Amino acid sequence: MTQAASKNTIITIARGDGIGPEIMSATLEILAAAGAKLEFEEIQIGKSVYERGHSSGIEPSSWASLRRTKVFLKAPITTPQGGGFKSLNVTIRKTLGLYANVRPCESFEPFVATKHSGINLVIVRENEEDLYAGIEHRQTDEVVQCLKLISRPGTERIVRYAFEYAKRHGRKFVTCITKDNIMKLTDGLFHKVFDELGAQYPEIKQDHMIVDIGAAKLASDPQRFDVILAPNLYGDILSDIAAEVTGSVGLAGSANVGDEVAMFEAVHGSAPDIAGQNLANPSGLLNAAVLMLVHIGQPEIAATIKNAWLLTLEQGIHTGDIYDETVSKQRVGTKEFAKAVIGNLGQLPQHLPVQAYDSSDTDRPTHAKLERRLPARKETVGVDVFVNWRGDTAEDLAVQLQRANLEHLKLTMITNRGVKVWPGGFPETFRTDHWRGRFSVPEGLSVSHEDIVRLLSRVALEGLDFIKTENLCTFDGEPGFSLGQGQ
Repeated sequence: MTQAASKNTIITIARGDGIGPEIMSATLEILAAAGAKLEFEEIQIGKSVYERGHSSGIEPSSWASLRRTKVFLKAPITTPQGGGFKSLNVTIRKTLGLYANVRPCESFEPFVATKHSGINLVIVRENEEDLYAGIEHRQTDEVVQCLKLISRPGTERIVRYAFEYAKRHGRKFVTCITKDNIMKLTDGLFHKVFDELGAQYPEIKQDHMIVDIGAAKLASDPQRFDVILAPNLYGDILSDIAAEVTGSVGLAGSANVGDEVAMFEAVHGSAPDIAGQNLANPSGLLNAAVLMLVHIGQPEIAATIKNAWLLTLEQGIHTGDIYDETVSKQRVGTKEFAKAVIGNLGQLPQHLPVQAYDSSDTDRPTHAKLERRLPARKETVGVDVFVNWRGDTAEDLAVQLQRANLEHLKLTMITNRGVKVWPGGFPETFRTDHWRGRFSVPEGLSVSHEDIVRLLSRVALEGLDFIKTENLCTFDGEPGFSLGQGQ
């Protein structure tokens, strides 16, 4: 991805929606004034593309540019609500394998108001899996589902990336954040891999926190964190908390990094309510561009821009989102802020730390070999059959499901929304039309696919609407399924 320093690097840009065109123009003006060695291929994405009938928000021809340049500077876009439109950000990240989302979060007190001083942390977020797999179904009149997918190879990649990032940037502490006290298999795997690979980095301090207390600590004591590693959804939420705690989401940029391609964008959205009014703060996209310059091998230009930006903050030249009459000297718009940064190019901040980058600061993956394991010994020991049923009691459903029992594969539990309601359920438990019947074999036996098909045929003969099945498997003797709540 890096070209020789004397040559221009071709990147793909998109101006996006809402305030996107304004902040992109401001950012490109600063890049040009700083002498960034760049050429641009421009593509259209977002609202106008959705409205032309492309439900993904990007036209097929645009993929060719992204795959050719391998570097994408993207302004925020607007995803239409409802109607089956998919998030373009998620589509790009997953399609191009941008598995690591990197969001540096700093405080700039006293020039930008913040409730906490001395914040300097980085959030490394897994970018492809988890609930953002986007696999959803409406299964009954009353219940929809979203599948949470965590893979060992995907987790190994992001865990390795986080520790290697910490090494490259002189970070001393990596905190893994999950909810594995509840989601023991999915989040449990993420935590387990963190512990396994973390043992290979004894020089880096490491710990684990449950996401609820982790989020609380991030809001109340952000200085305790150095690098935060999290699965996709938690990382998304935590990174916005961290950006806001530092003073404004409008200041933060992020990198989305894969083995081949990288995308750089502001953390914030398209803010259509202030679009076209010369009010937007271009700092988020500008800081994303700084990350991009380091990534493509122009660290000196990146430092020049970052230091000019820091000096502009020190001078109190602020856009409305961070303007504070106690410290700000001049309230400016998007264009005026960009001109102020350009005027400060070549100068250094007097109070905030001077920034310097070199080629070792690149955030590219290290291409460490994944620790792929031999497949475990897998045995199927039962099946969960989900049914859409509007009968009166779990006991009535149990009678019908038990008539589908096979000789060795029998109904052992019924749950509703994951809570055990048979045998021995409580009338206080709230119930919907979404039920799960768990059929299991005695210990030491297994079940074949043919047995499961035969069982489902008998369920159908009972007039029951089965909507989904999940095989119950063990892996090297360990259960690969969770108990029902209350089981």
